[in-house]
Amino acid sequence: MYAYLLRRTFSTILTLWLVSVAIFAMSEVVPSNIAINTLGNTITADQERSFNAQNGLDQPSLTRYIRWMIGSDWQVAQRVGKPIVRLYEQSTRRYTWWIVDHDGSLYQTATDDSMLMRKIIRTADGGTRTEPLPLTIWQPNAEGYLTFWGVDQAGHAAMWIHGSVQKTWTITKATWISVPGAPKLYIPLQKGLIRGDPGVSFLTRRPVGETLWPRLKNTLLLASIAFGFIMPLALALGLWAGANEGRFIDRLLSITSLIATATPEFATGVFLVIIFSFWLKLFPGAVVVTSDAGILDNPKMLVLPVLSLTLAELGYVLRITRASMVEIMRANYIRTAVLKGLPRFRIIFRHAMRNALMAPITVIMLHVNWLVGGLVIVESVFGYPGLGRYALEAALFRDVFAVEATAMVLVLIAVLSQMGADIAYMFLNPRIRFP
Repeated sequence: MYAYLLRRTFSTILTLWLVSVAIFAMSEVVPSNIAINTLGNTITADQERSFNAQNGLDQPSLTRYIRWMIGSDWQVAQRVGKPIVRLYEQSTRRYTWWIVDHDGSLYQTATDDSMLMRKIIRTADGGTRTEPLPLTIWQPNAEGYLTFWGVDQAGHAAMWIHGSVQKTWTITKATWISVPGAPKLYIPLQKGLIRGDPGVSFLTRRPVGETLWPRLKNTLLLASIAFGFIMPLALALGLWAGANEGRFIDRLLSITSLIATATPEFATGVFLVIIFSFWLKLFPGAVVVTSDAGILDNPKMLVLPVLSLTLAELGYVLRITRASMVEIMRANYIRTAVLKGLPRFRIIFRHAMRNALMAPITVIMLHVNWLVGGLVIVESVFGYPGLGRYALEAALFRDVFAVEATAMVLVLIAVLSQMGADIAYMFLNPRIRFP
């Protein structure tokens, strides 16, 4: 058992790495312009080049993949010659990066209007004060230019060249501004995916992890409630139909489950909204959330999304369970039990049911992954702020960091759910052992 878990852990890590490579490669191949998607199609060529440089989009793909996977703060610390730390600012809900000076103080670097380098020092109360940097900061590089590496206020490591008149374009809430004395090179600061930092979203300009995890929690809540309704009901009805093969209840359950499964989720959702929200006015037709706990404030908002998922998914598990139960009920040992005169309920619950559940386990565990990542249609119909809708919005916007992080989460859930299915097999059938 321990050897099996060790092998599955290794295969999980390998799978996640291969998926990360595939996802990153696909994001590179898909034709898109992140600068235009983020800033609009009215930007100039200079503004586009400045945006790409500040976000590292003009760097080679391998460099950006390494930065996305293992981060860049270690590389920047080597160039700056001092440790780099990241702080979370509650007031702005953003991460800021700082250089740790020899005396333990934190500072950033920038240029003023006269193109002189200055130090922005963080004070104890969270504010800042400014003081000039000495000219001794400039050091010659291999090409003979006087350069200086620092960390700017936008979360980049930057290399300035002494006397450079290069400009950078920065967008504010009102307009674009051009700043002289801009850095020549940028390295976006990031801790990396393996350290829990998948990057900053181009859509929200906030850390992906900060926006992804609340969406994941919302989807897990909806999926858990739906799973709690779907699976016990589907297994019970499937066993009931299989134990009564050919009878009226079997035909009724088979036909109704097939109709429910064949109906697209968006059609089911729209019908439920019309019937229960507009006609009967029993439940809200949309999920309106005003806070992180807004969903739980009004549980009625979850009724129609859960019912829509139940109708869409019930038939799959029900029909698999029915087919498995029919096959088990025809087995020789079941016939022997009948000939011995054992009560029917004992034959079903003690001899048939456990073996009949073997086949549905795989389907059930696959549906765990679907319930978490495949809720795009249901979440879009009801406006539910979940992971599926988040993935759709990120894909339409070509928000590569958000898409890549979402894909990695879904793959991890899929791999872990299959591992859970394998372990469940061993409990249902003690003869099954994994070497």
